Amino acid sequence: MHAPMASPETTKVEAGFGWLAIVRIGLVQAAIGALVMLATTVLNRLMVVEFALAAAIPAGLVAWHYAVQLGRPLWGHGSDKSAAKGGNSRTVWIIGGVAVLACASLLATQATLMLGTSPALGFTLAVVAYTLIGVGVGAGGTSALALLASGVAPQRRAAAAAVTWIMMVAGIVVSAITVGQLLKPFSPERLLTVAGGLALVMVTLTVLATFRLERQAGRFGHAASDEGEAPDFRAAIREIMSETAARRFTIFIFVSMIAFSMQDLILEPFAGLIFGLSPGESTQMGGQHQGGILLGMIVTGIGGSAFSGKRPDGLRIWVICGCLLSAVGLGALGLAAVNGPPWPLGINVFVLGFGNGVFAVAAIGAMMGLAGAGETTREGVRMGVWGASQAIAFGLGGLTGAVGVDLARHALGNDGAAFQLVFGLEAAAFVLAALLAVKATGAAAMRAGATQGEREVYA
Repeated sequence: MHAPMASPETTKVEAGFGWLAIVRIGLVQAAIGALVMLATTVLNRLMVVEFALAAAIPAGLVAWHYAVQLGRPLWGHGSDKSAAKGGNSRTVWIIGGVAVLACASLLATQATLMLGTSPALGFTLAVVAYTLIGVGVGAGGTSALALLASGVAPQRRAAAAAVTWIMMVAGIVVSAITVGQLLKPFSPERLLTVAGGLALVMVTLTVLATFRLERQAGRFGHAASDEGEAPDFRAAIREIMSETAARRFTIFIFVSMIAFSMQDLILEPFAGLIFGLSPGESTQMGGQHQGGILLGMIVTGIGGSAFSGKRPDGLRIWVICGCLLSAVGLGALGLAAVNGPPWPLGINVFVLGFGNGVFAVAAIGAMMGLAGAGETTREGVRMGVWGASQAIAFGLGGLTGAVGVDLARHALGNDGAAFQLVFGLEAAAFVLAALLAVKATGAAAMRAGATQGEREVYA
C-alpha cells in the first residue's frame, strides 16, 4: 500500500535544512566560539601574565560562566514557547543571545583592564561580565541547536553535527589568530578596539547567517506536528526526568563530557614535565591532537550519516567506538607517563584526538535525534537540559584534571605516576560512558516518541 503523494508545499517543508542552511547555523556557532575565545584565552593570559593574578581567578571566572549555563533548560523552554507561535522566533533568541555575549565580552575586556588600577571594581565587573557570557552562550547556543535538531532530517544529523562543531572550532582558531595579529603591538586601547570590532563583526555575521533561515526548517521532531503550545517549564522538566531514555542520556552526557574535558588543562604540562618539550613543541603537539579531532569529526560526519539514515540507533556504534578509542589513547598516555621518551607521543595524541572527534560528533548527532522524542516537550528545553549537563561537566572535568594532577604529584612524589593515575581515571570514565551509551543511544531510546515521518525514514 503506497502512502498518499505529498503536495509540493509539504515536500518542501519536510525536506528540512539543506547543506547551505546547516553551514549558516555553523556560522552562528563559529561566532559564539570566537566571542568566548576572547574571554577564555586572551583575557585569561592578561590576568595571569600582565596583571600577575593567581591563575585561579580567571579559571574561577571561566568555571562560573559554565555554572550560569545551568539556566539552559529555562532559555530553551522560552525558545520553544516562542517557536510554537511560528515566525522567526528561534532566530530572535539566537541573535539576542549572541548580542548579549558580544556586549559581555566588551564588558569583560574593560573589567580586565581595570584590574590593574581598581581591583575591587574590576573584579566585580568581571563577575557580571562572565555571568552575561554564560547567559549569551546558553540562550543563543541552545536555540541554534534546537533549530538544527528540529529542521534537519534524521539521515543528515551526524553530518550536521560535524559541520557545526567543525565550524565552531574553526571560529575559535581563526579569531584567535586574527586577534593575536591585531593586538601587535599590545596596548589597552588597541585591545578595546579589537574587542569592539570582534563583537560587531560576530553580531553582524549572526544576523546575516540567520536571515530568513527559519523558513527553511523541515518538519522533524516536534516541528512535524501541530501539538500547539509547549507545556510550562515545570511540566516539561518533569516529563524529561520521568523518561528513562532522557535520564540515561543526561547521565551519559555528563560522564562522557567529564572524561572529554579532563585532559584540557594537563596535556601540555604533561608534555613539558615528562617529555621535556618546549612551549612551542607542546603547542605543536596540541595541534596534532586537534588534527586528530578534526579527522574524527569528518569521518563520523560522513560515515555516521550513512548509518543514521537507515537505523534509529545508527550512531550508537560510533559513540561507543569513539569512547573506547579515547580510552585506549588515554591508557597509552598513562604508559607514556612512566616510560617517557622515545614513546611516540605525537601519534598517541593524534589517536586520542581521533577518538575524541568520533565521540563528539556522534554524541551530538544522537542528541539531536532524541531532542524531538518527547510526547509534549520540545527541542529547546531538551537541548537545554543536555547543554546544561555538558557545561557543568566541562567545568568540573577541567578542574578535576588539573587539581587531580596537583594532588597526585604531592601525594606520590612522582610526576609520571601522578599523570598516569589521572589519565587512567579519565580512561575509566570513557569506558563507563561507552557502557552508558549502549542503552542511552539504543534503538528503543531513539525511537521513543519519534514522529511518524521519522519512523518511516527509519523503516
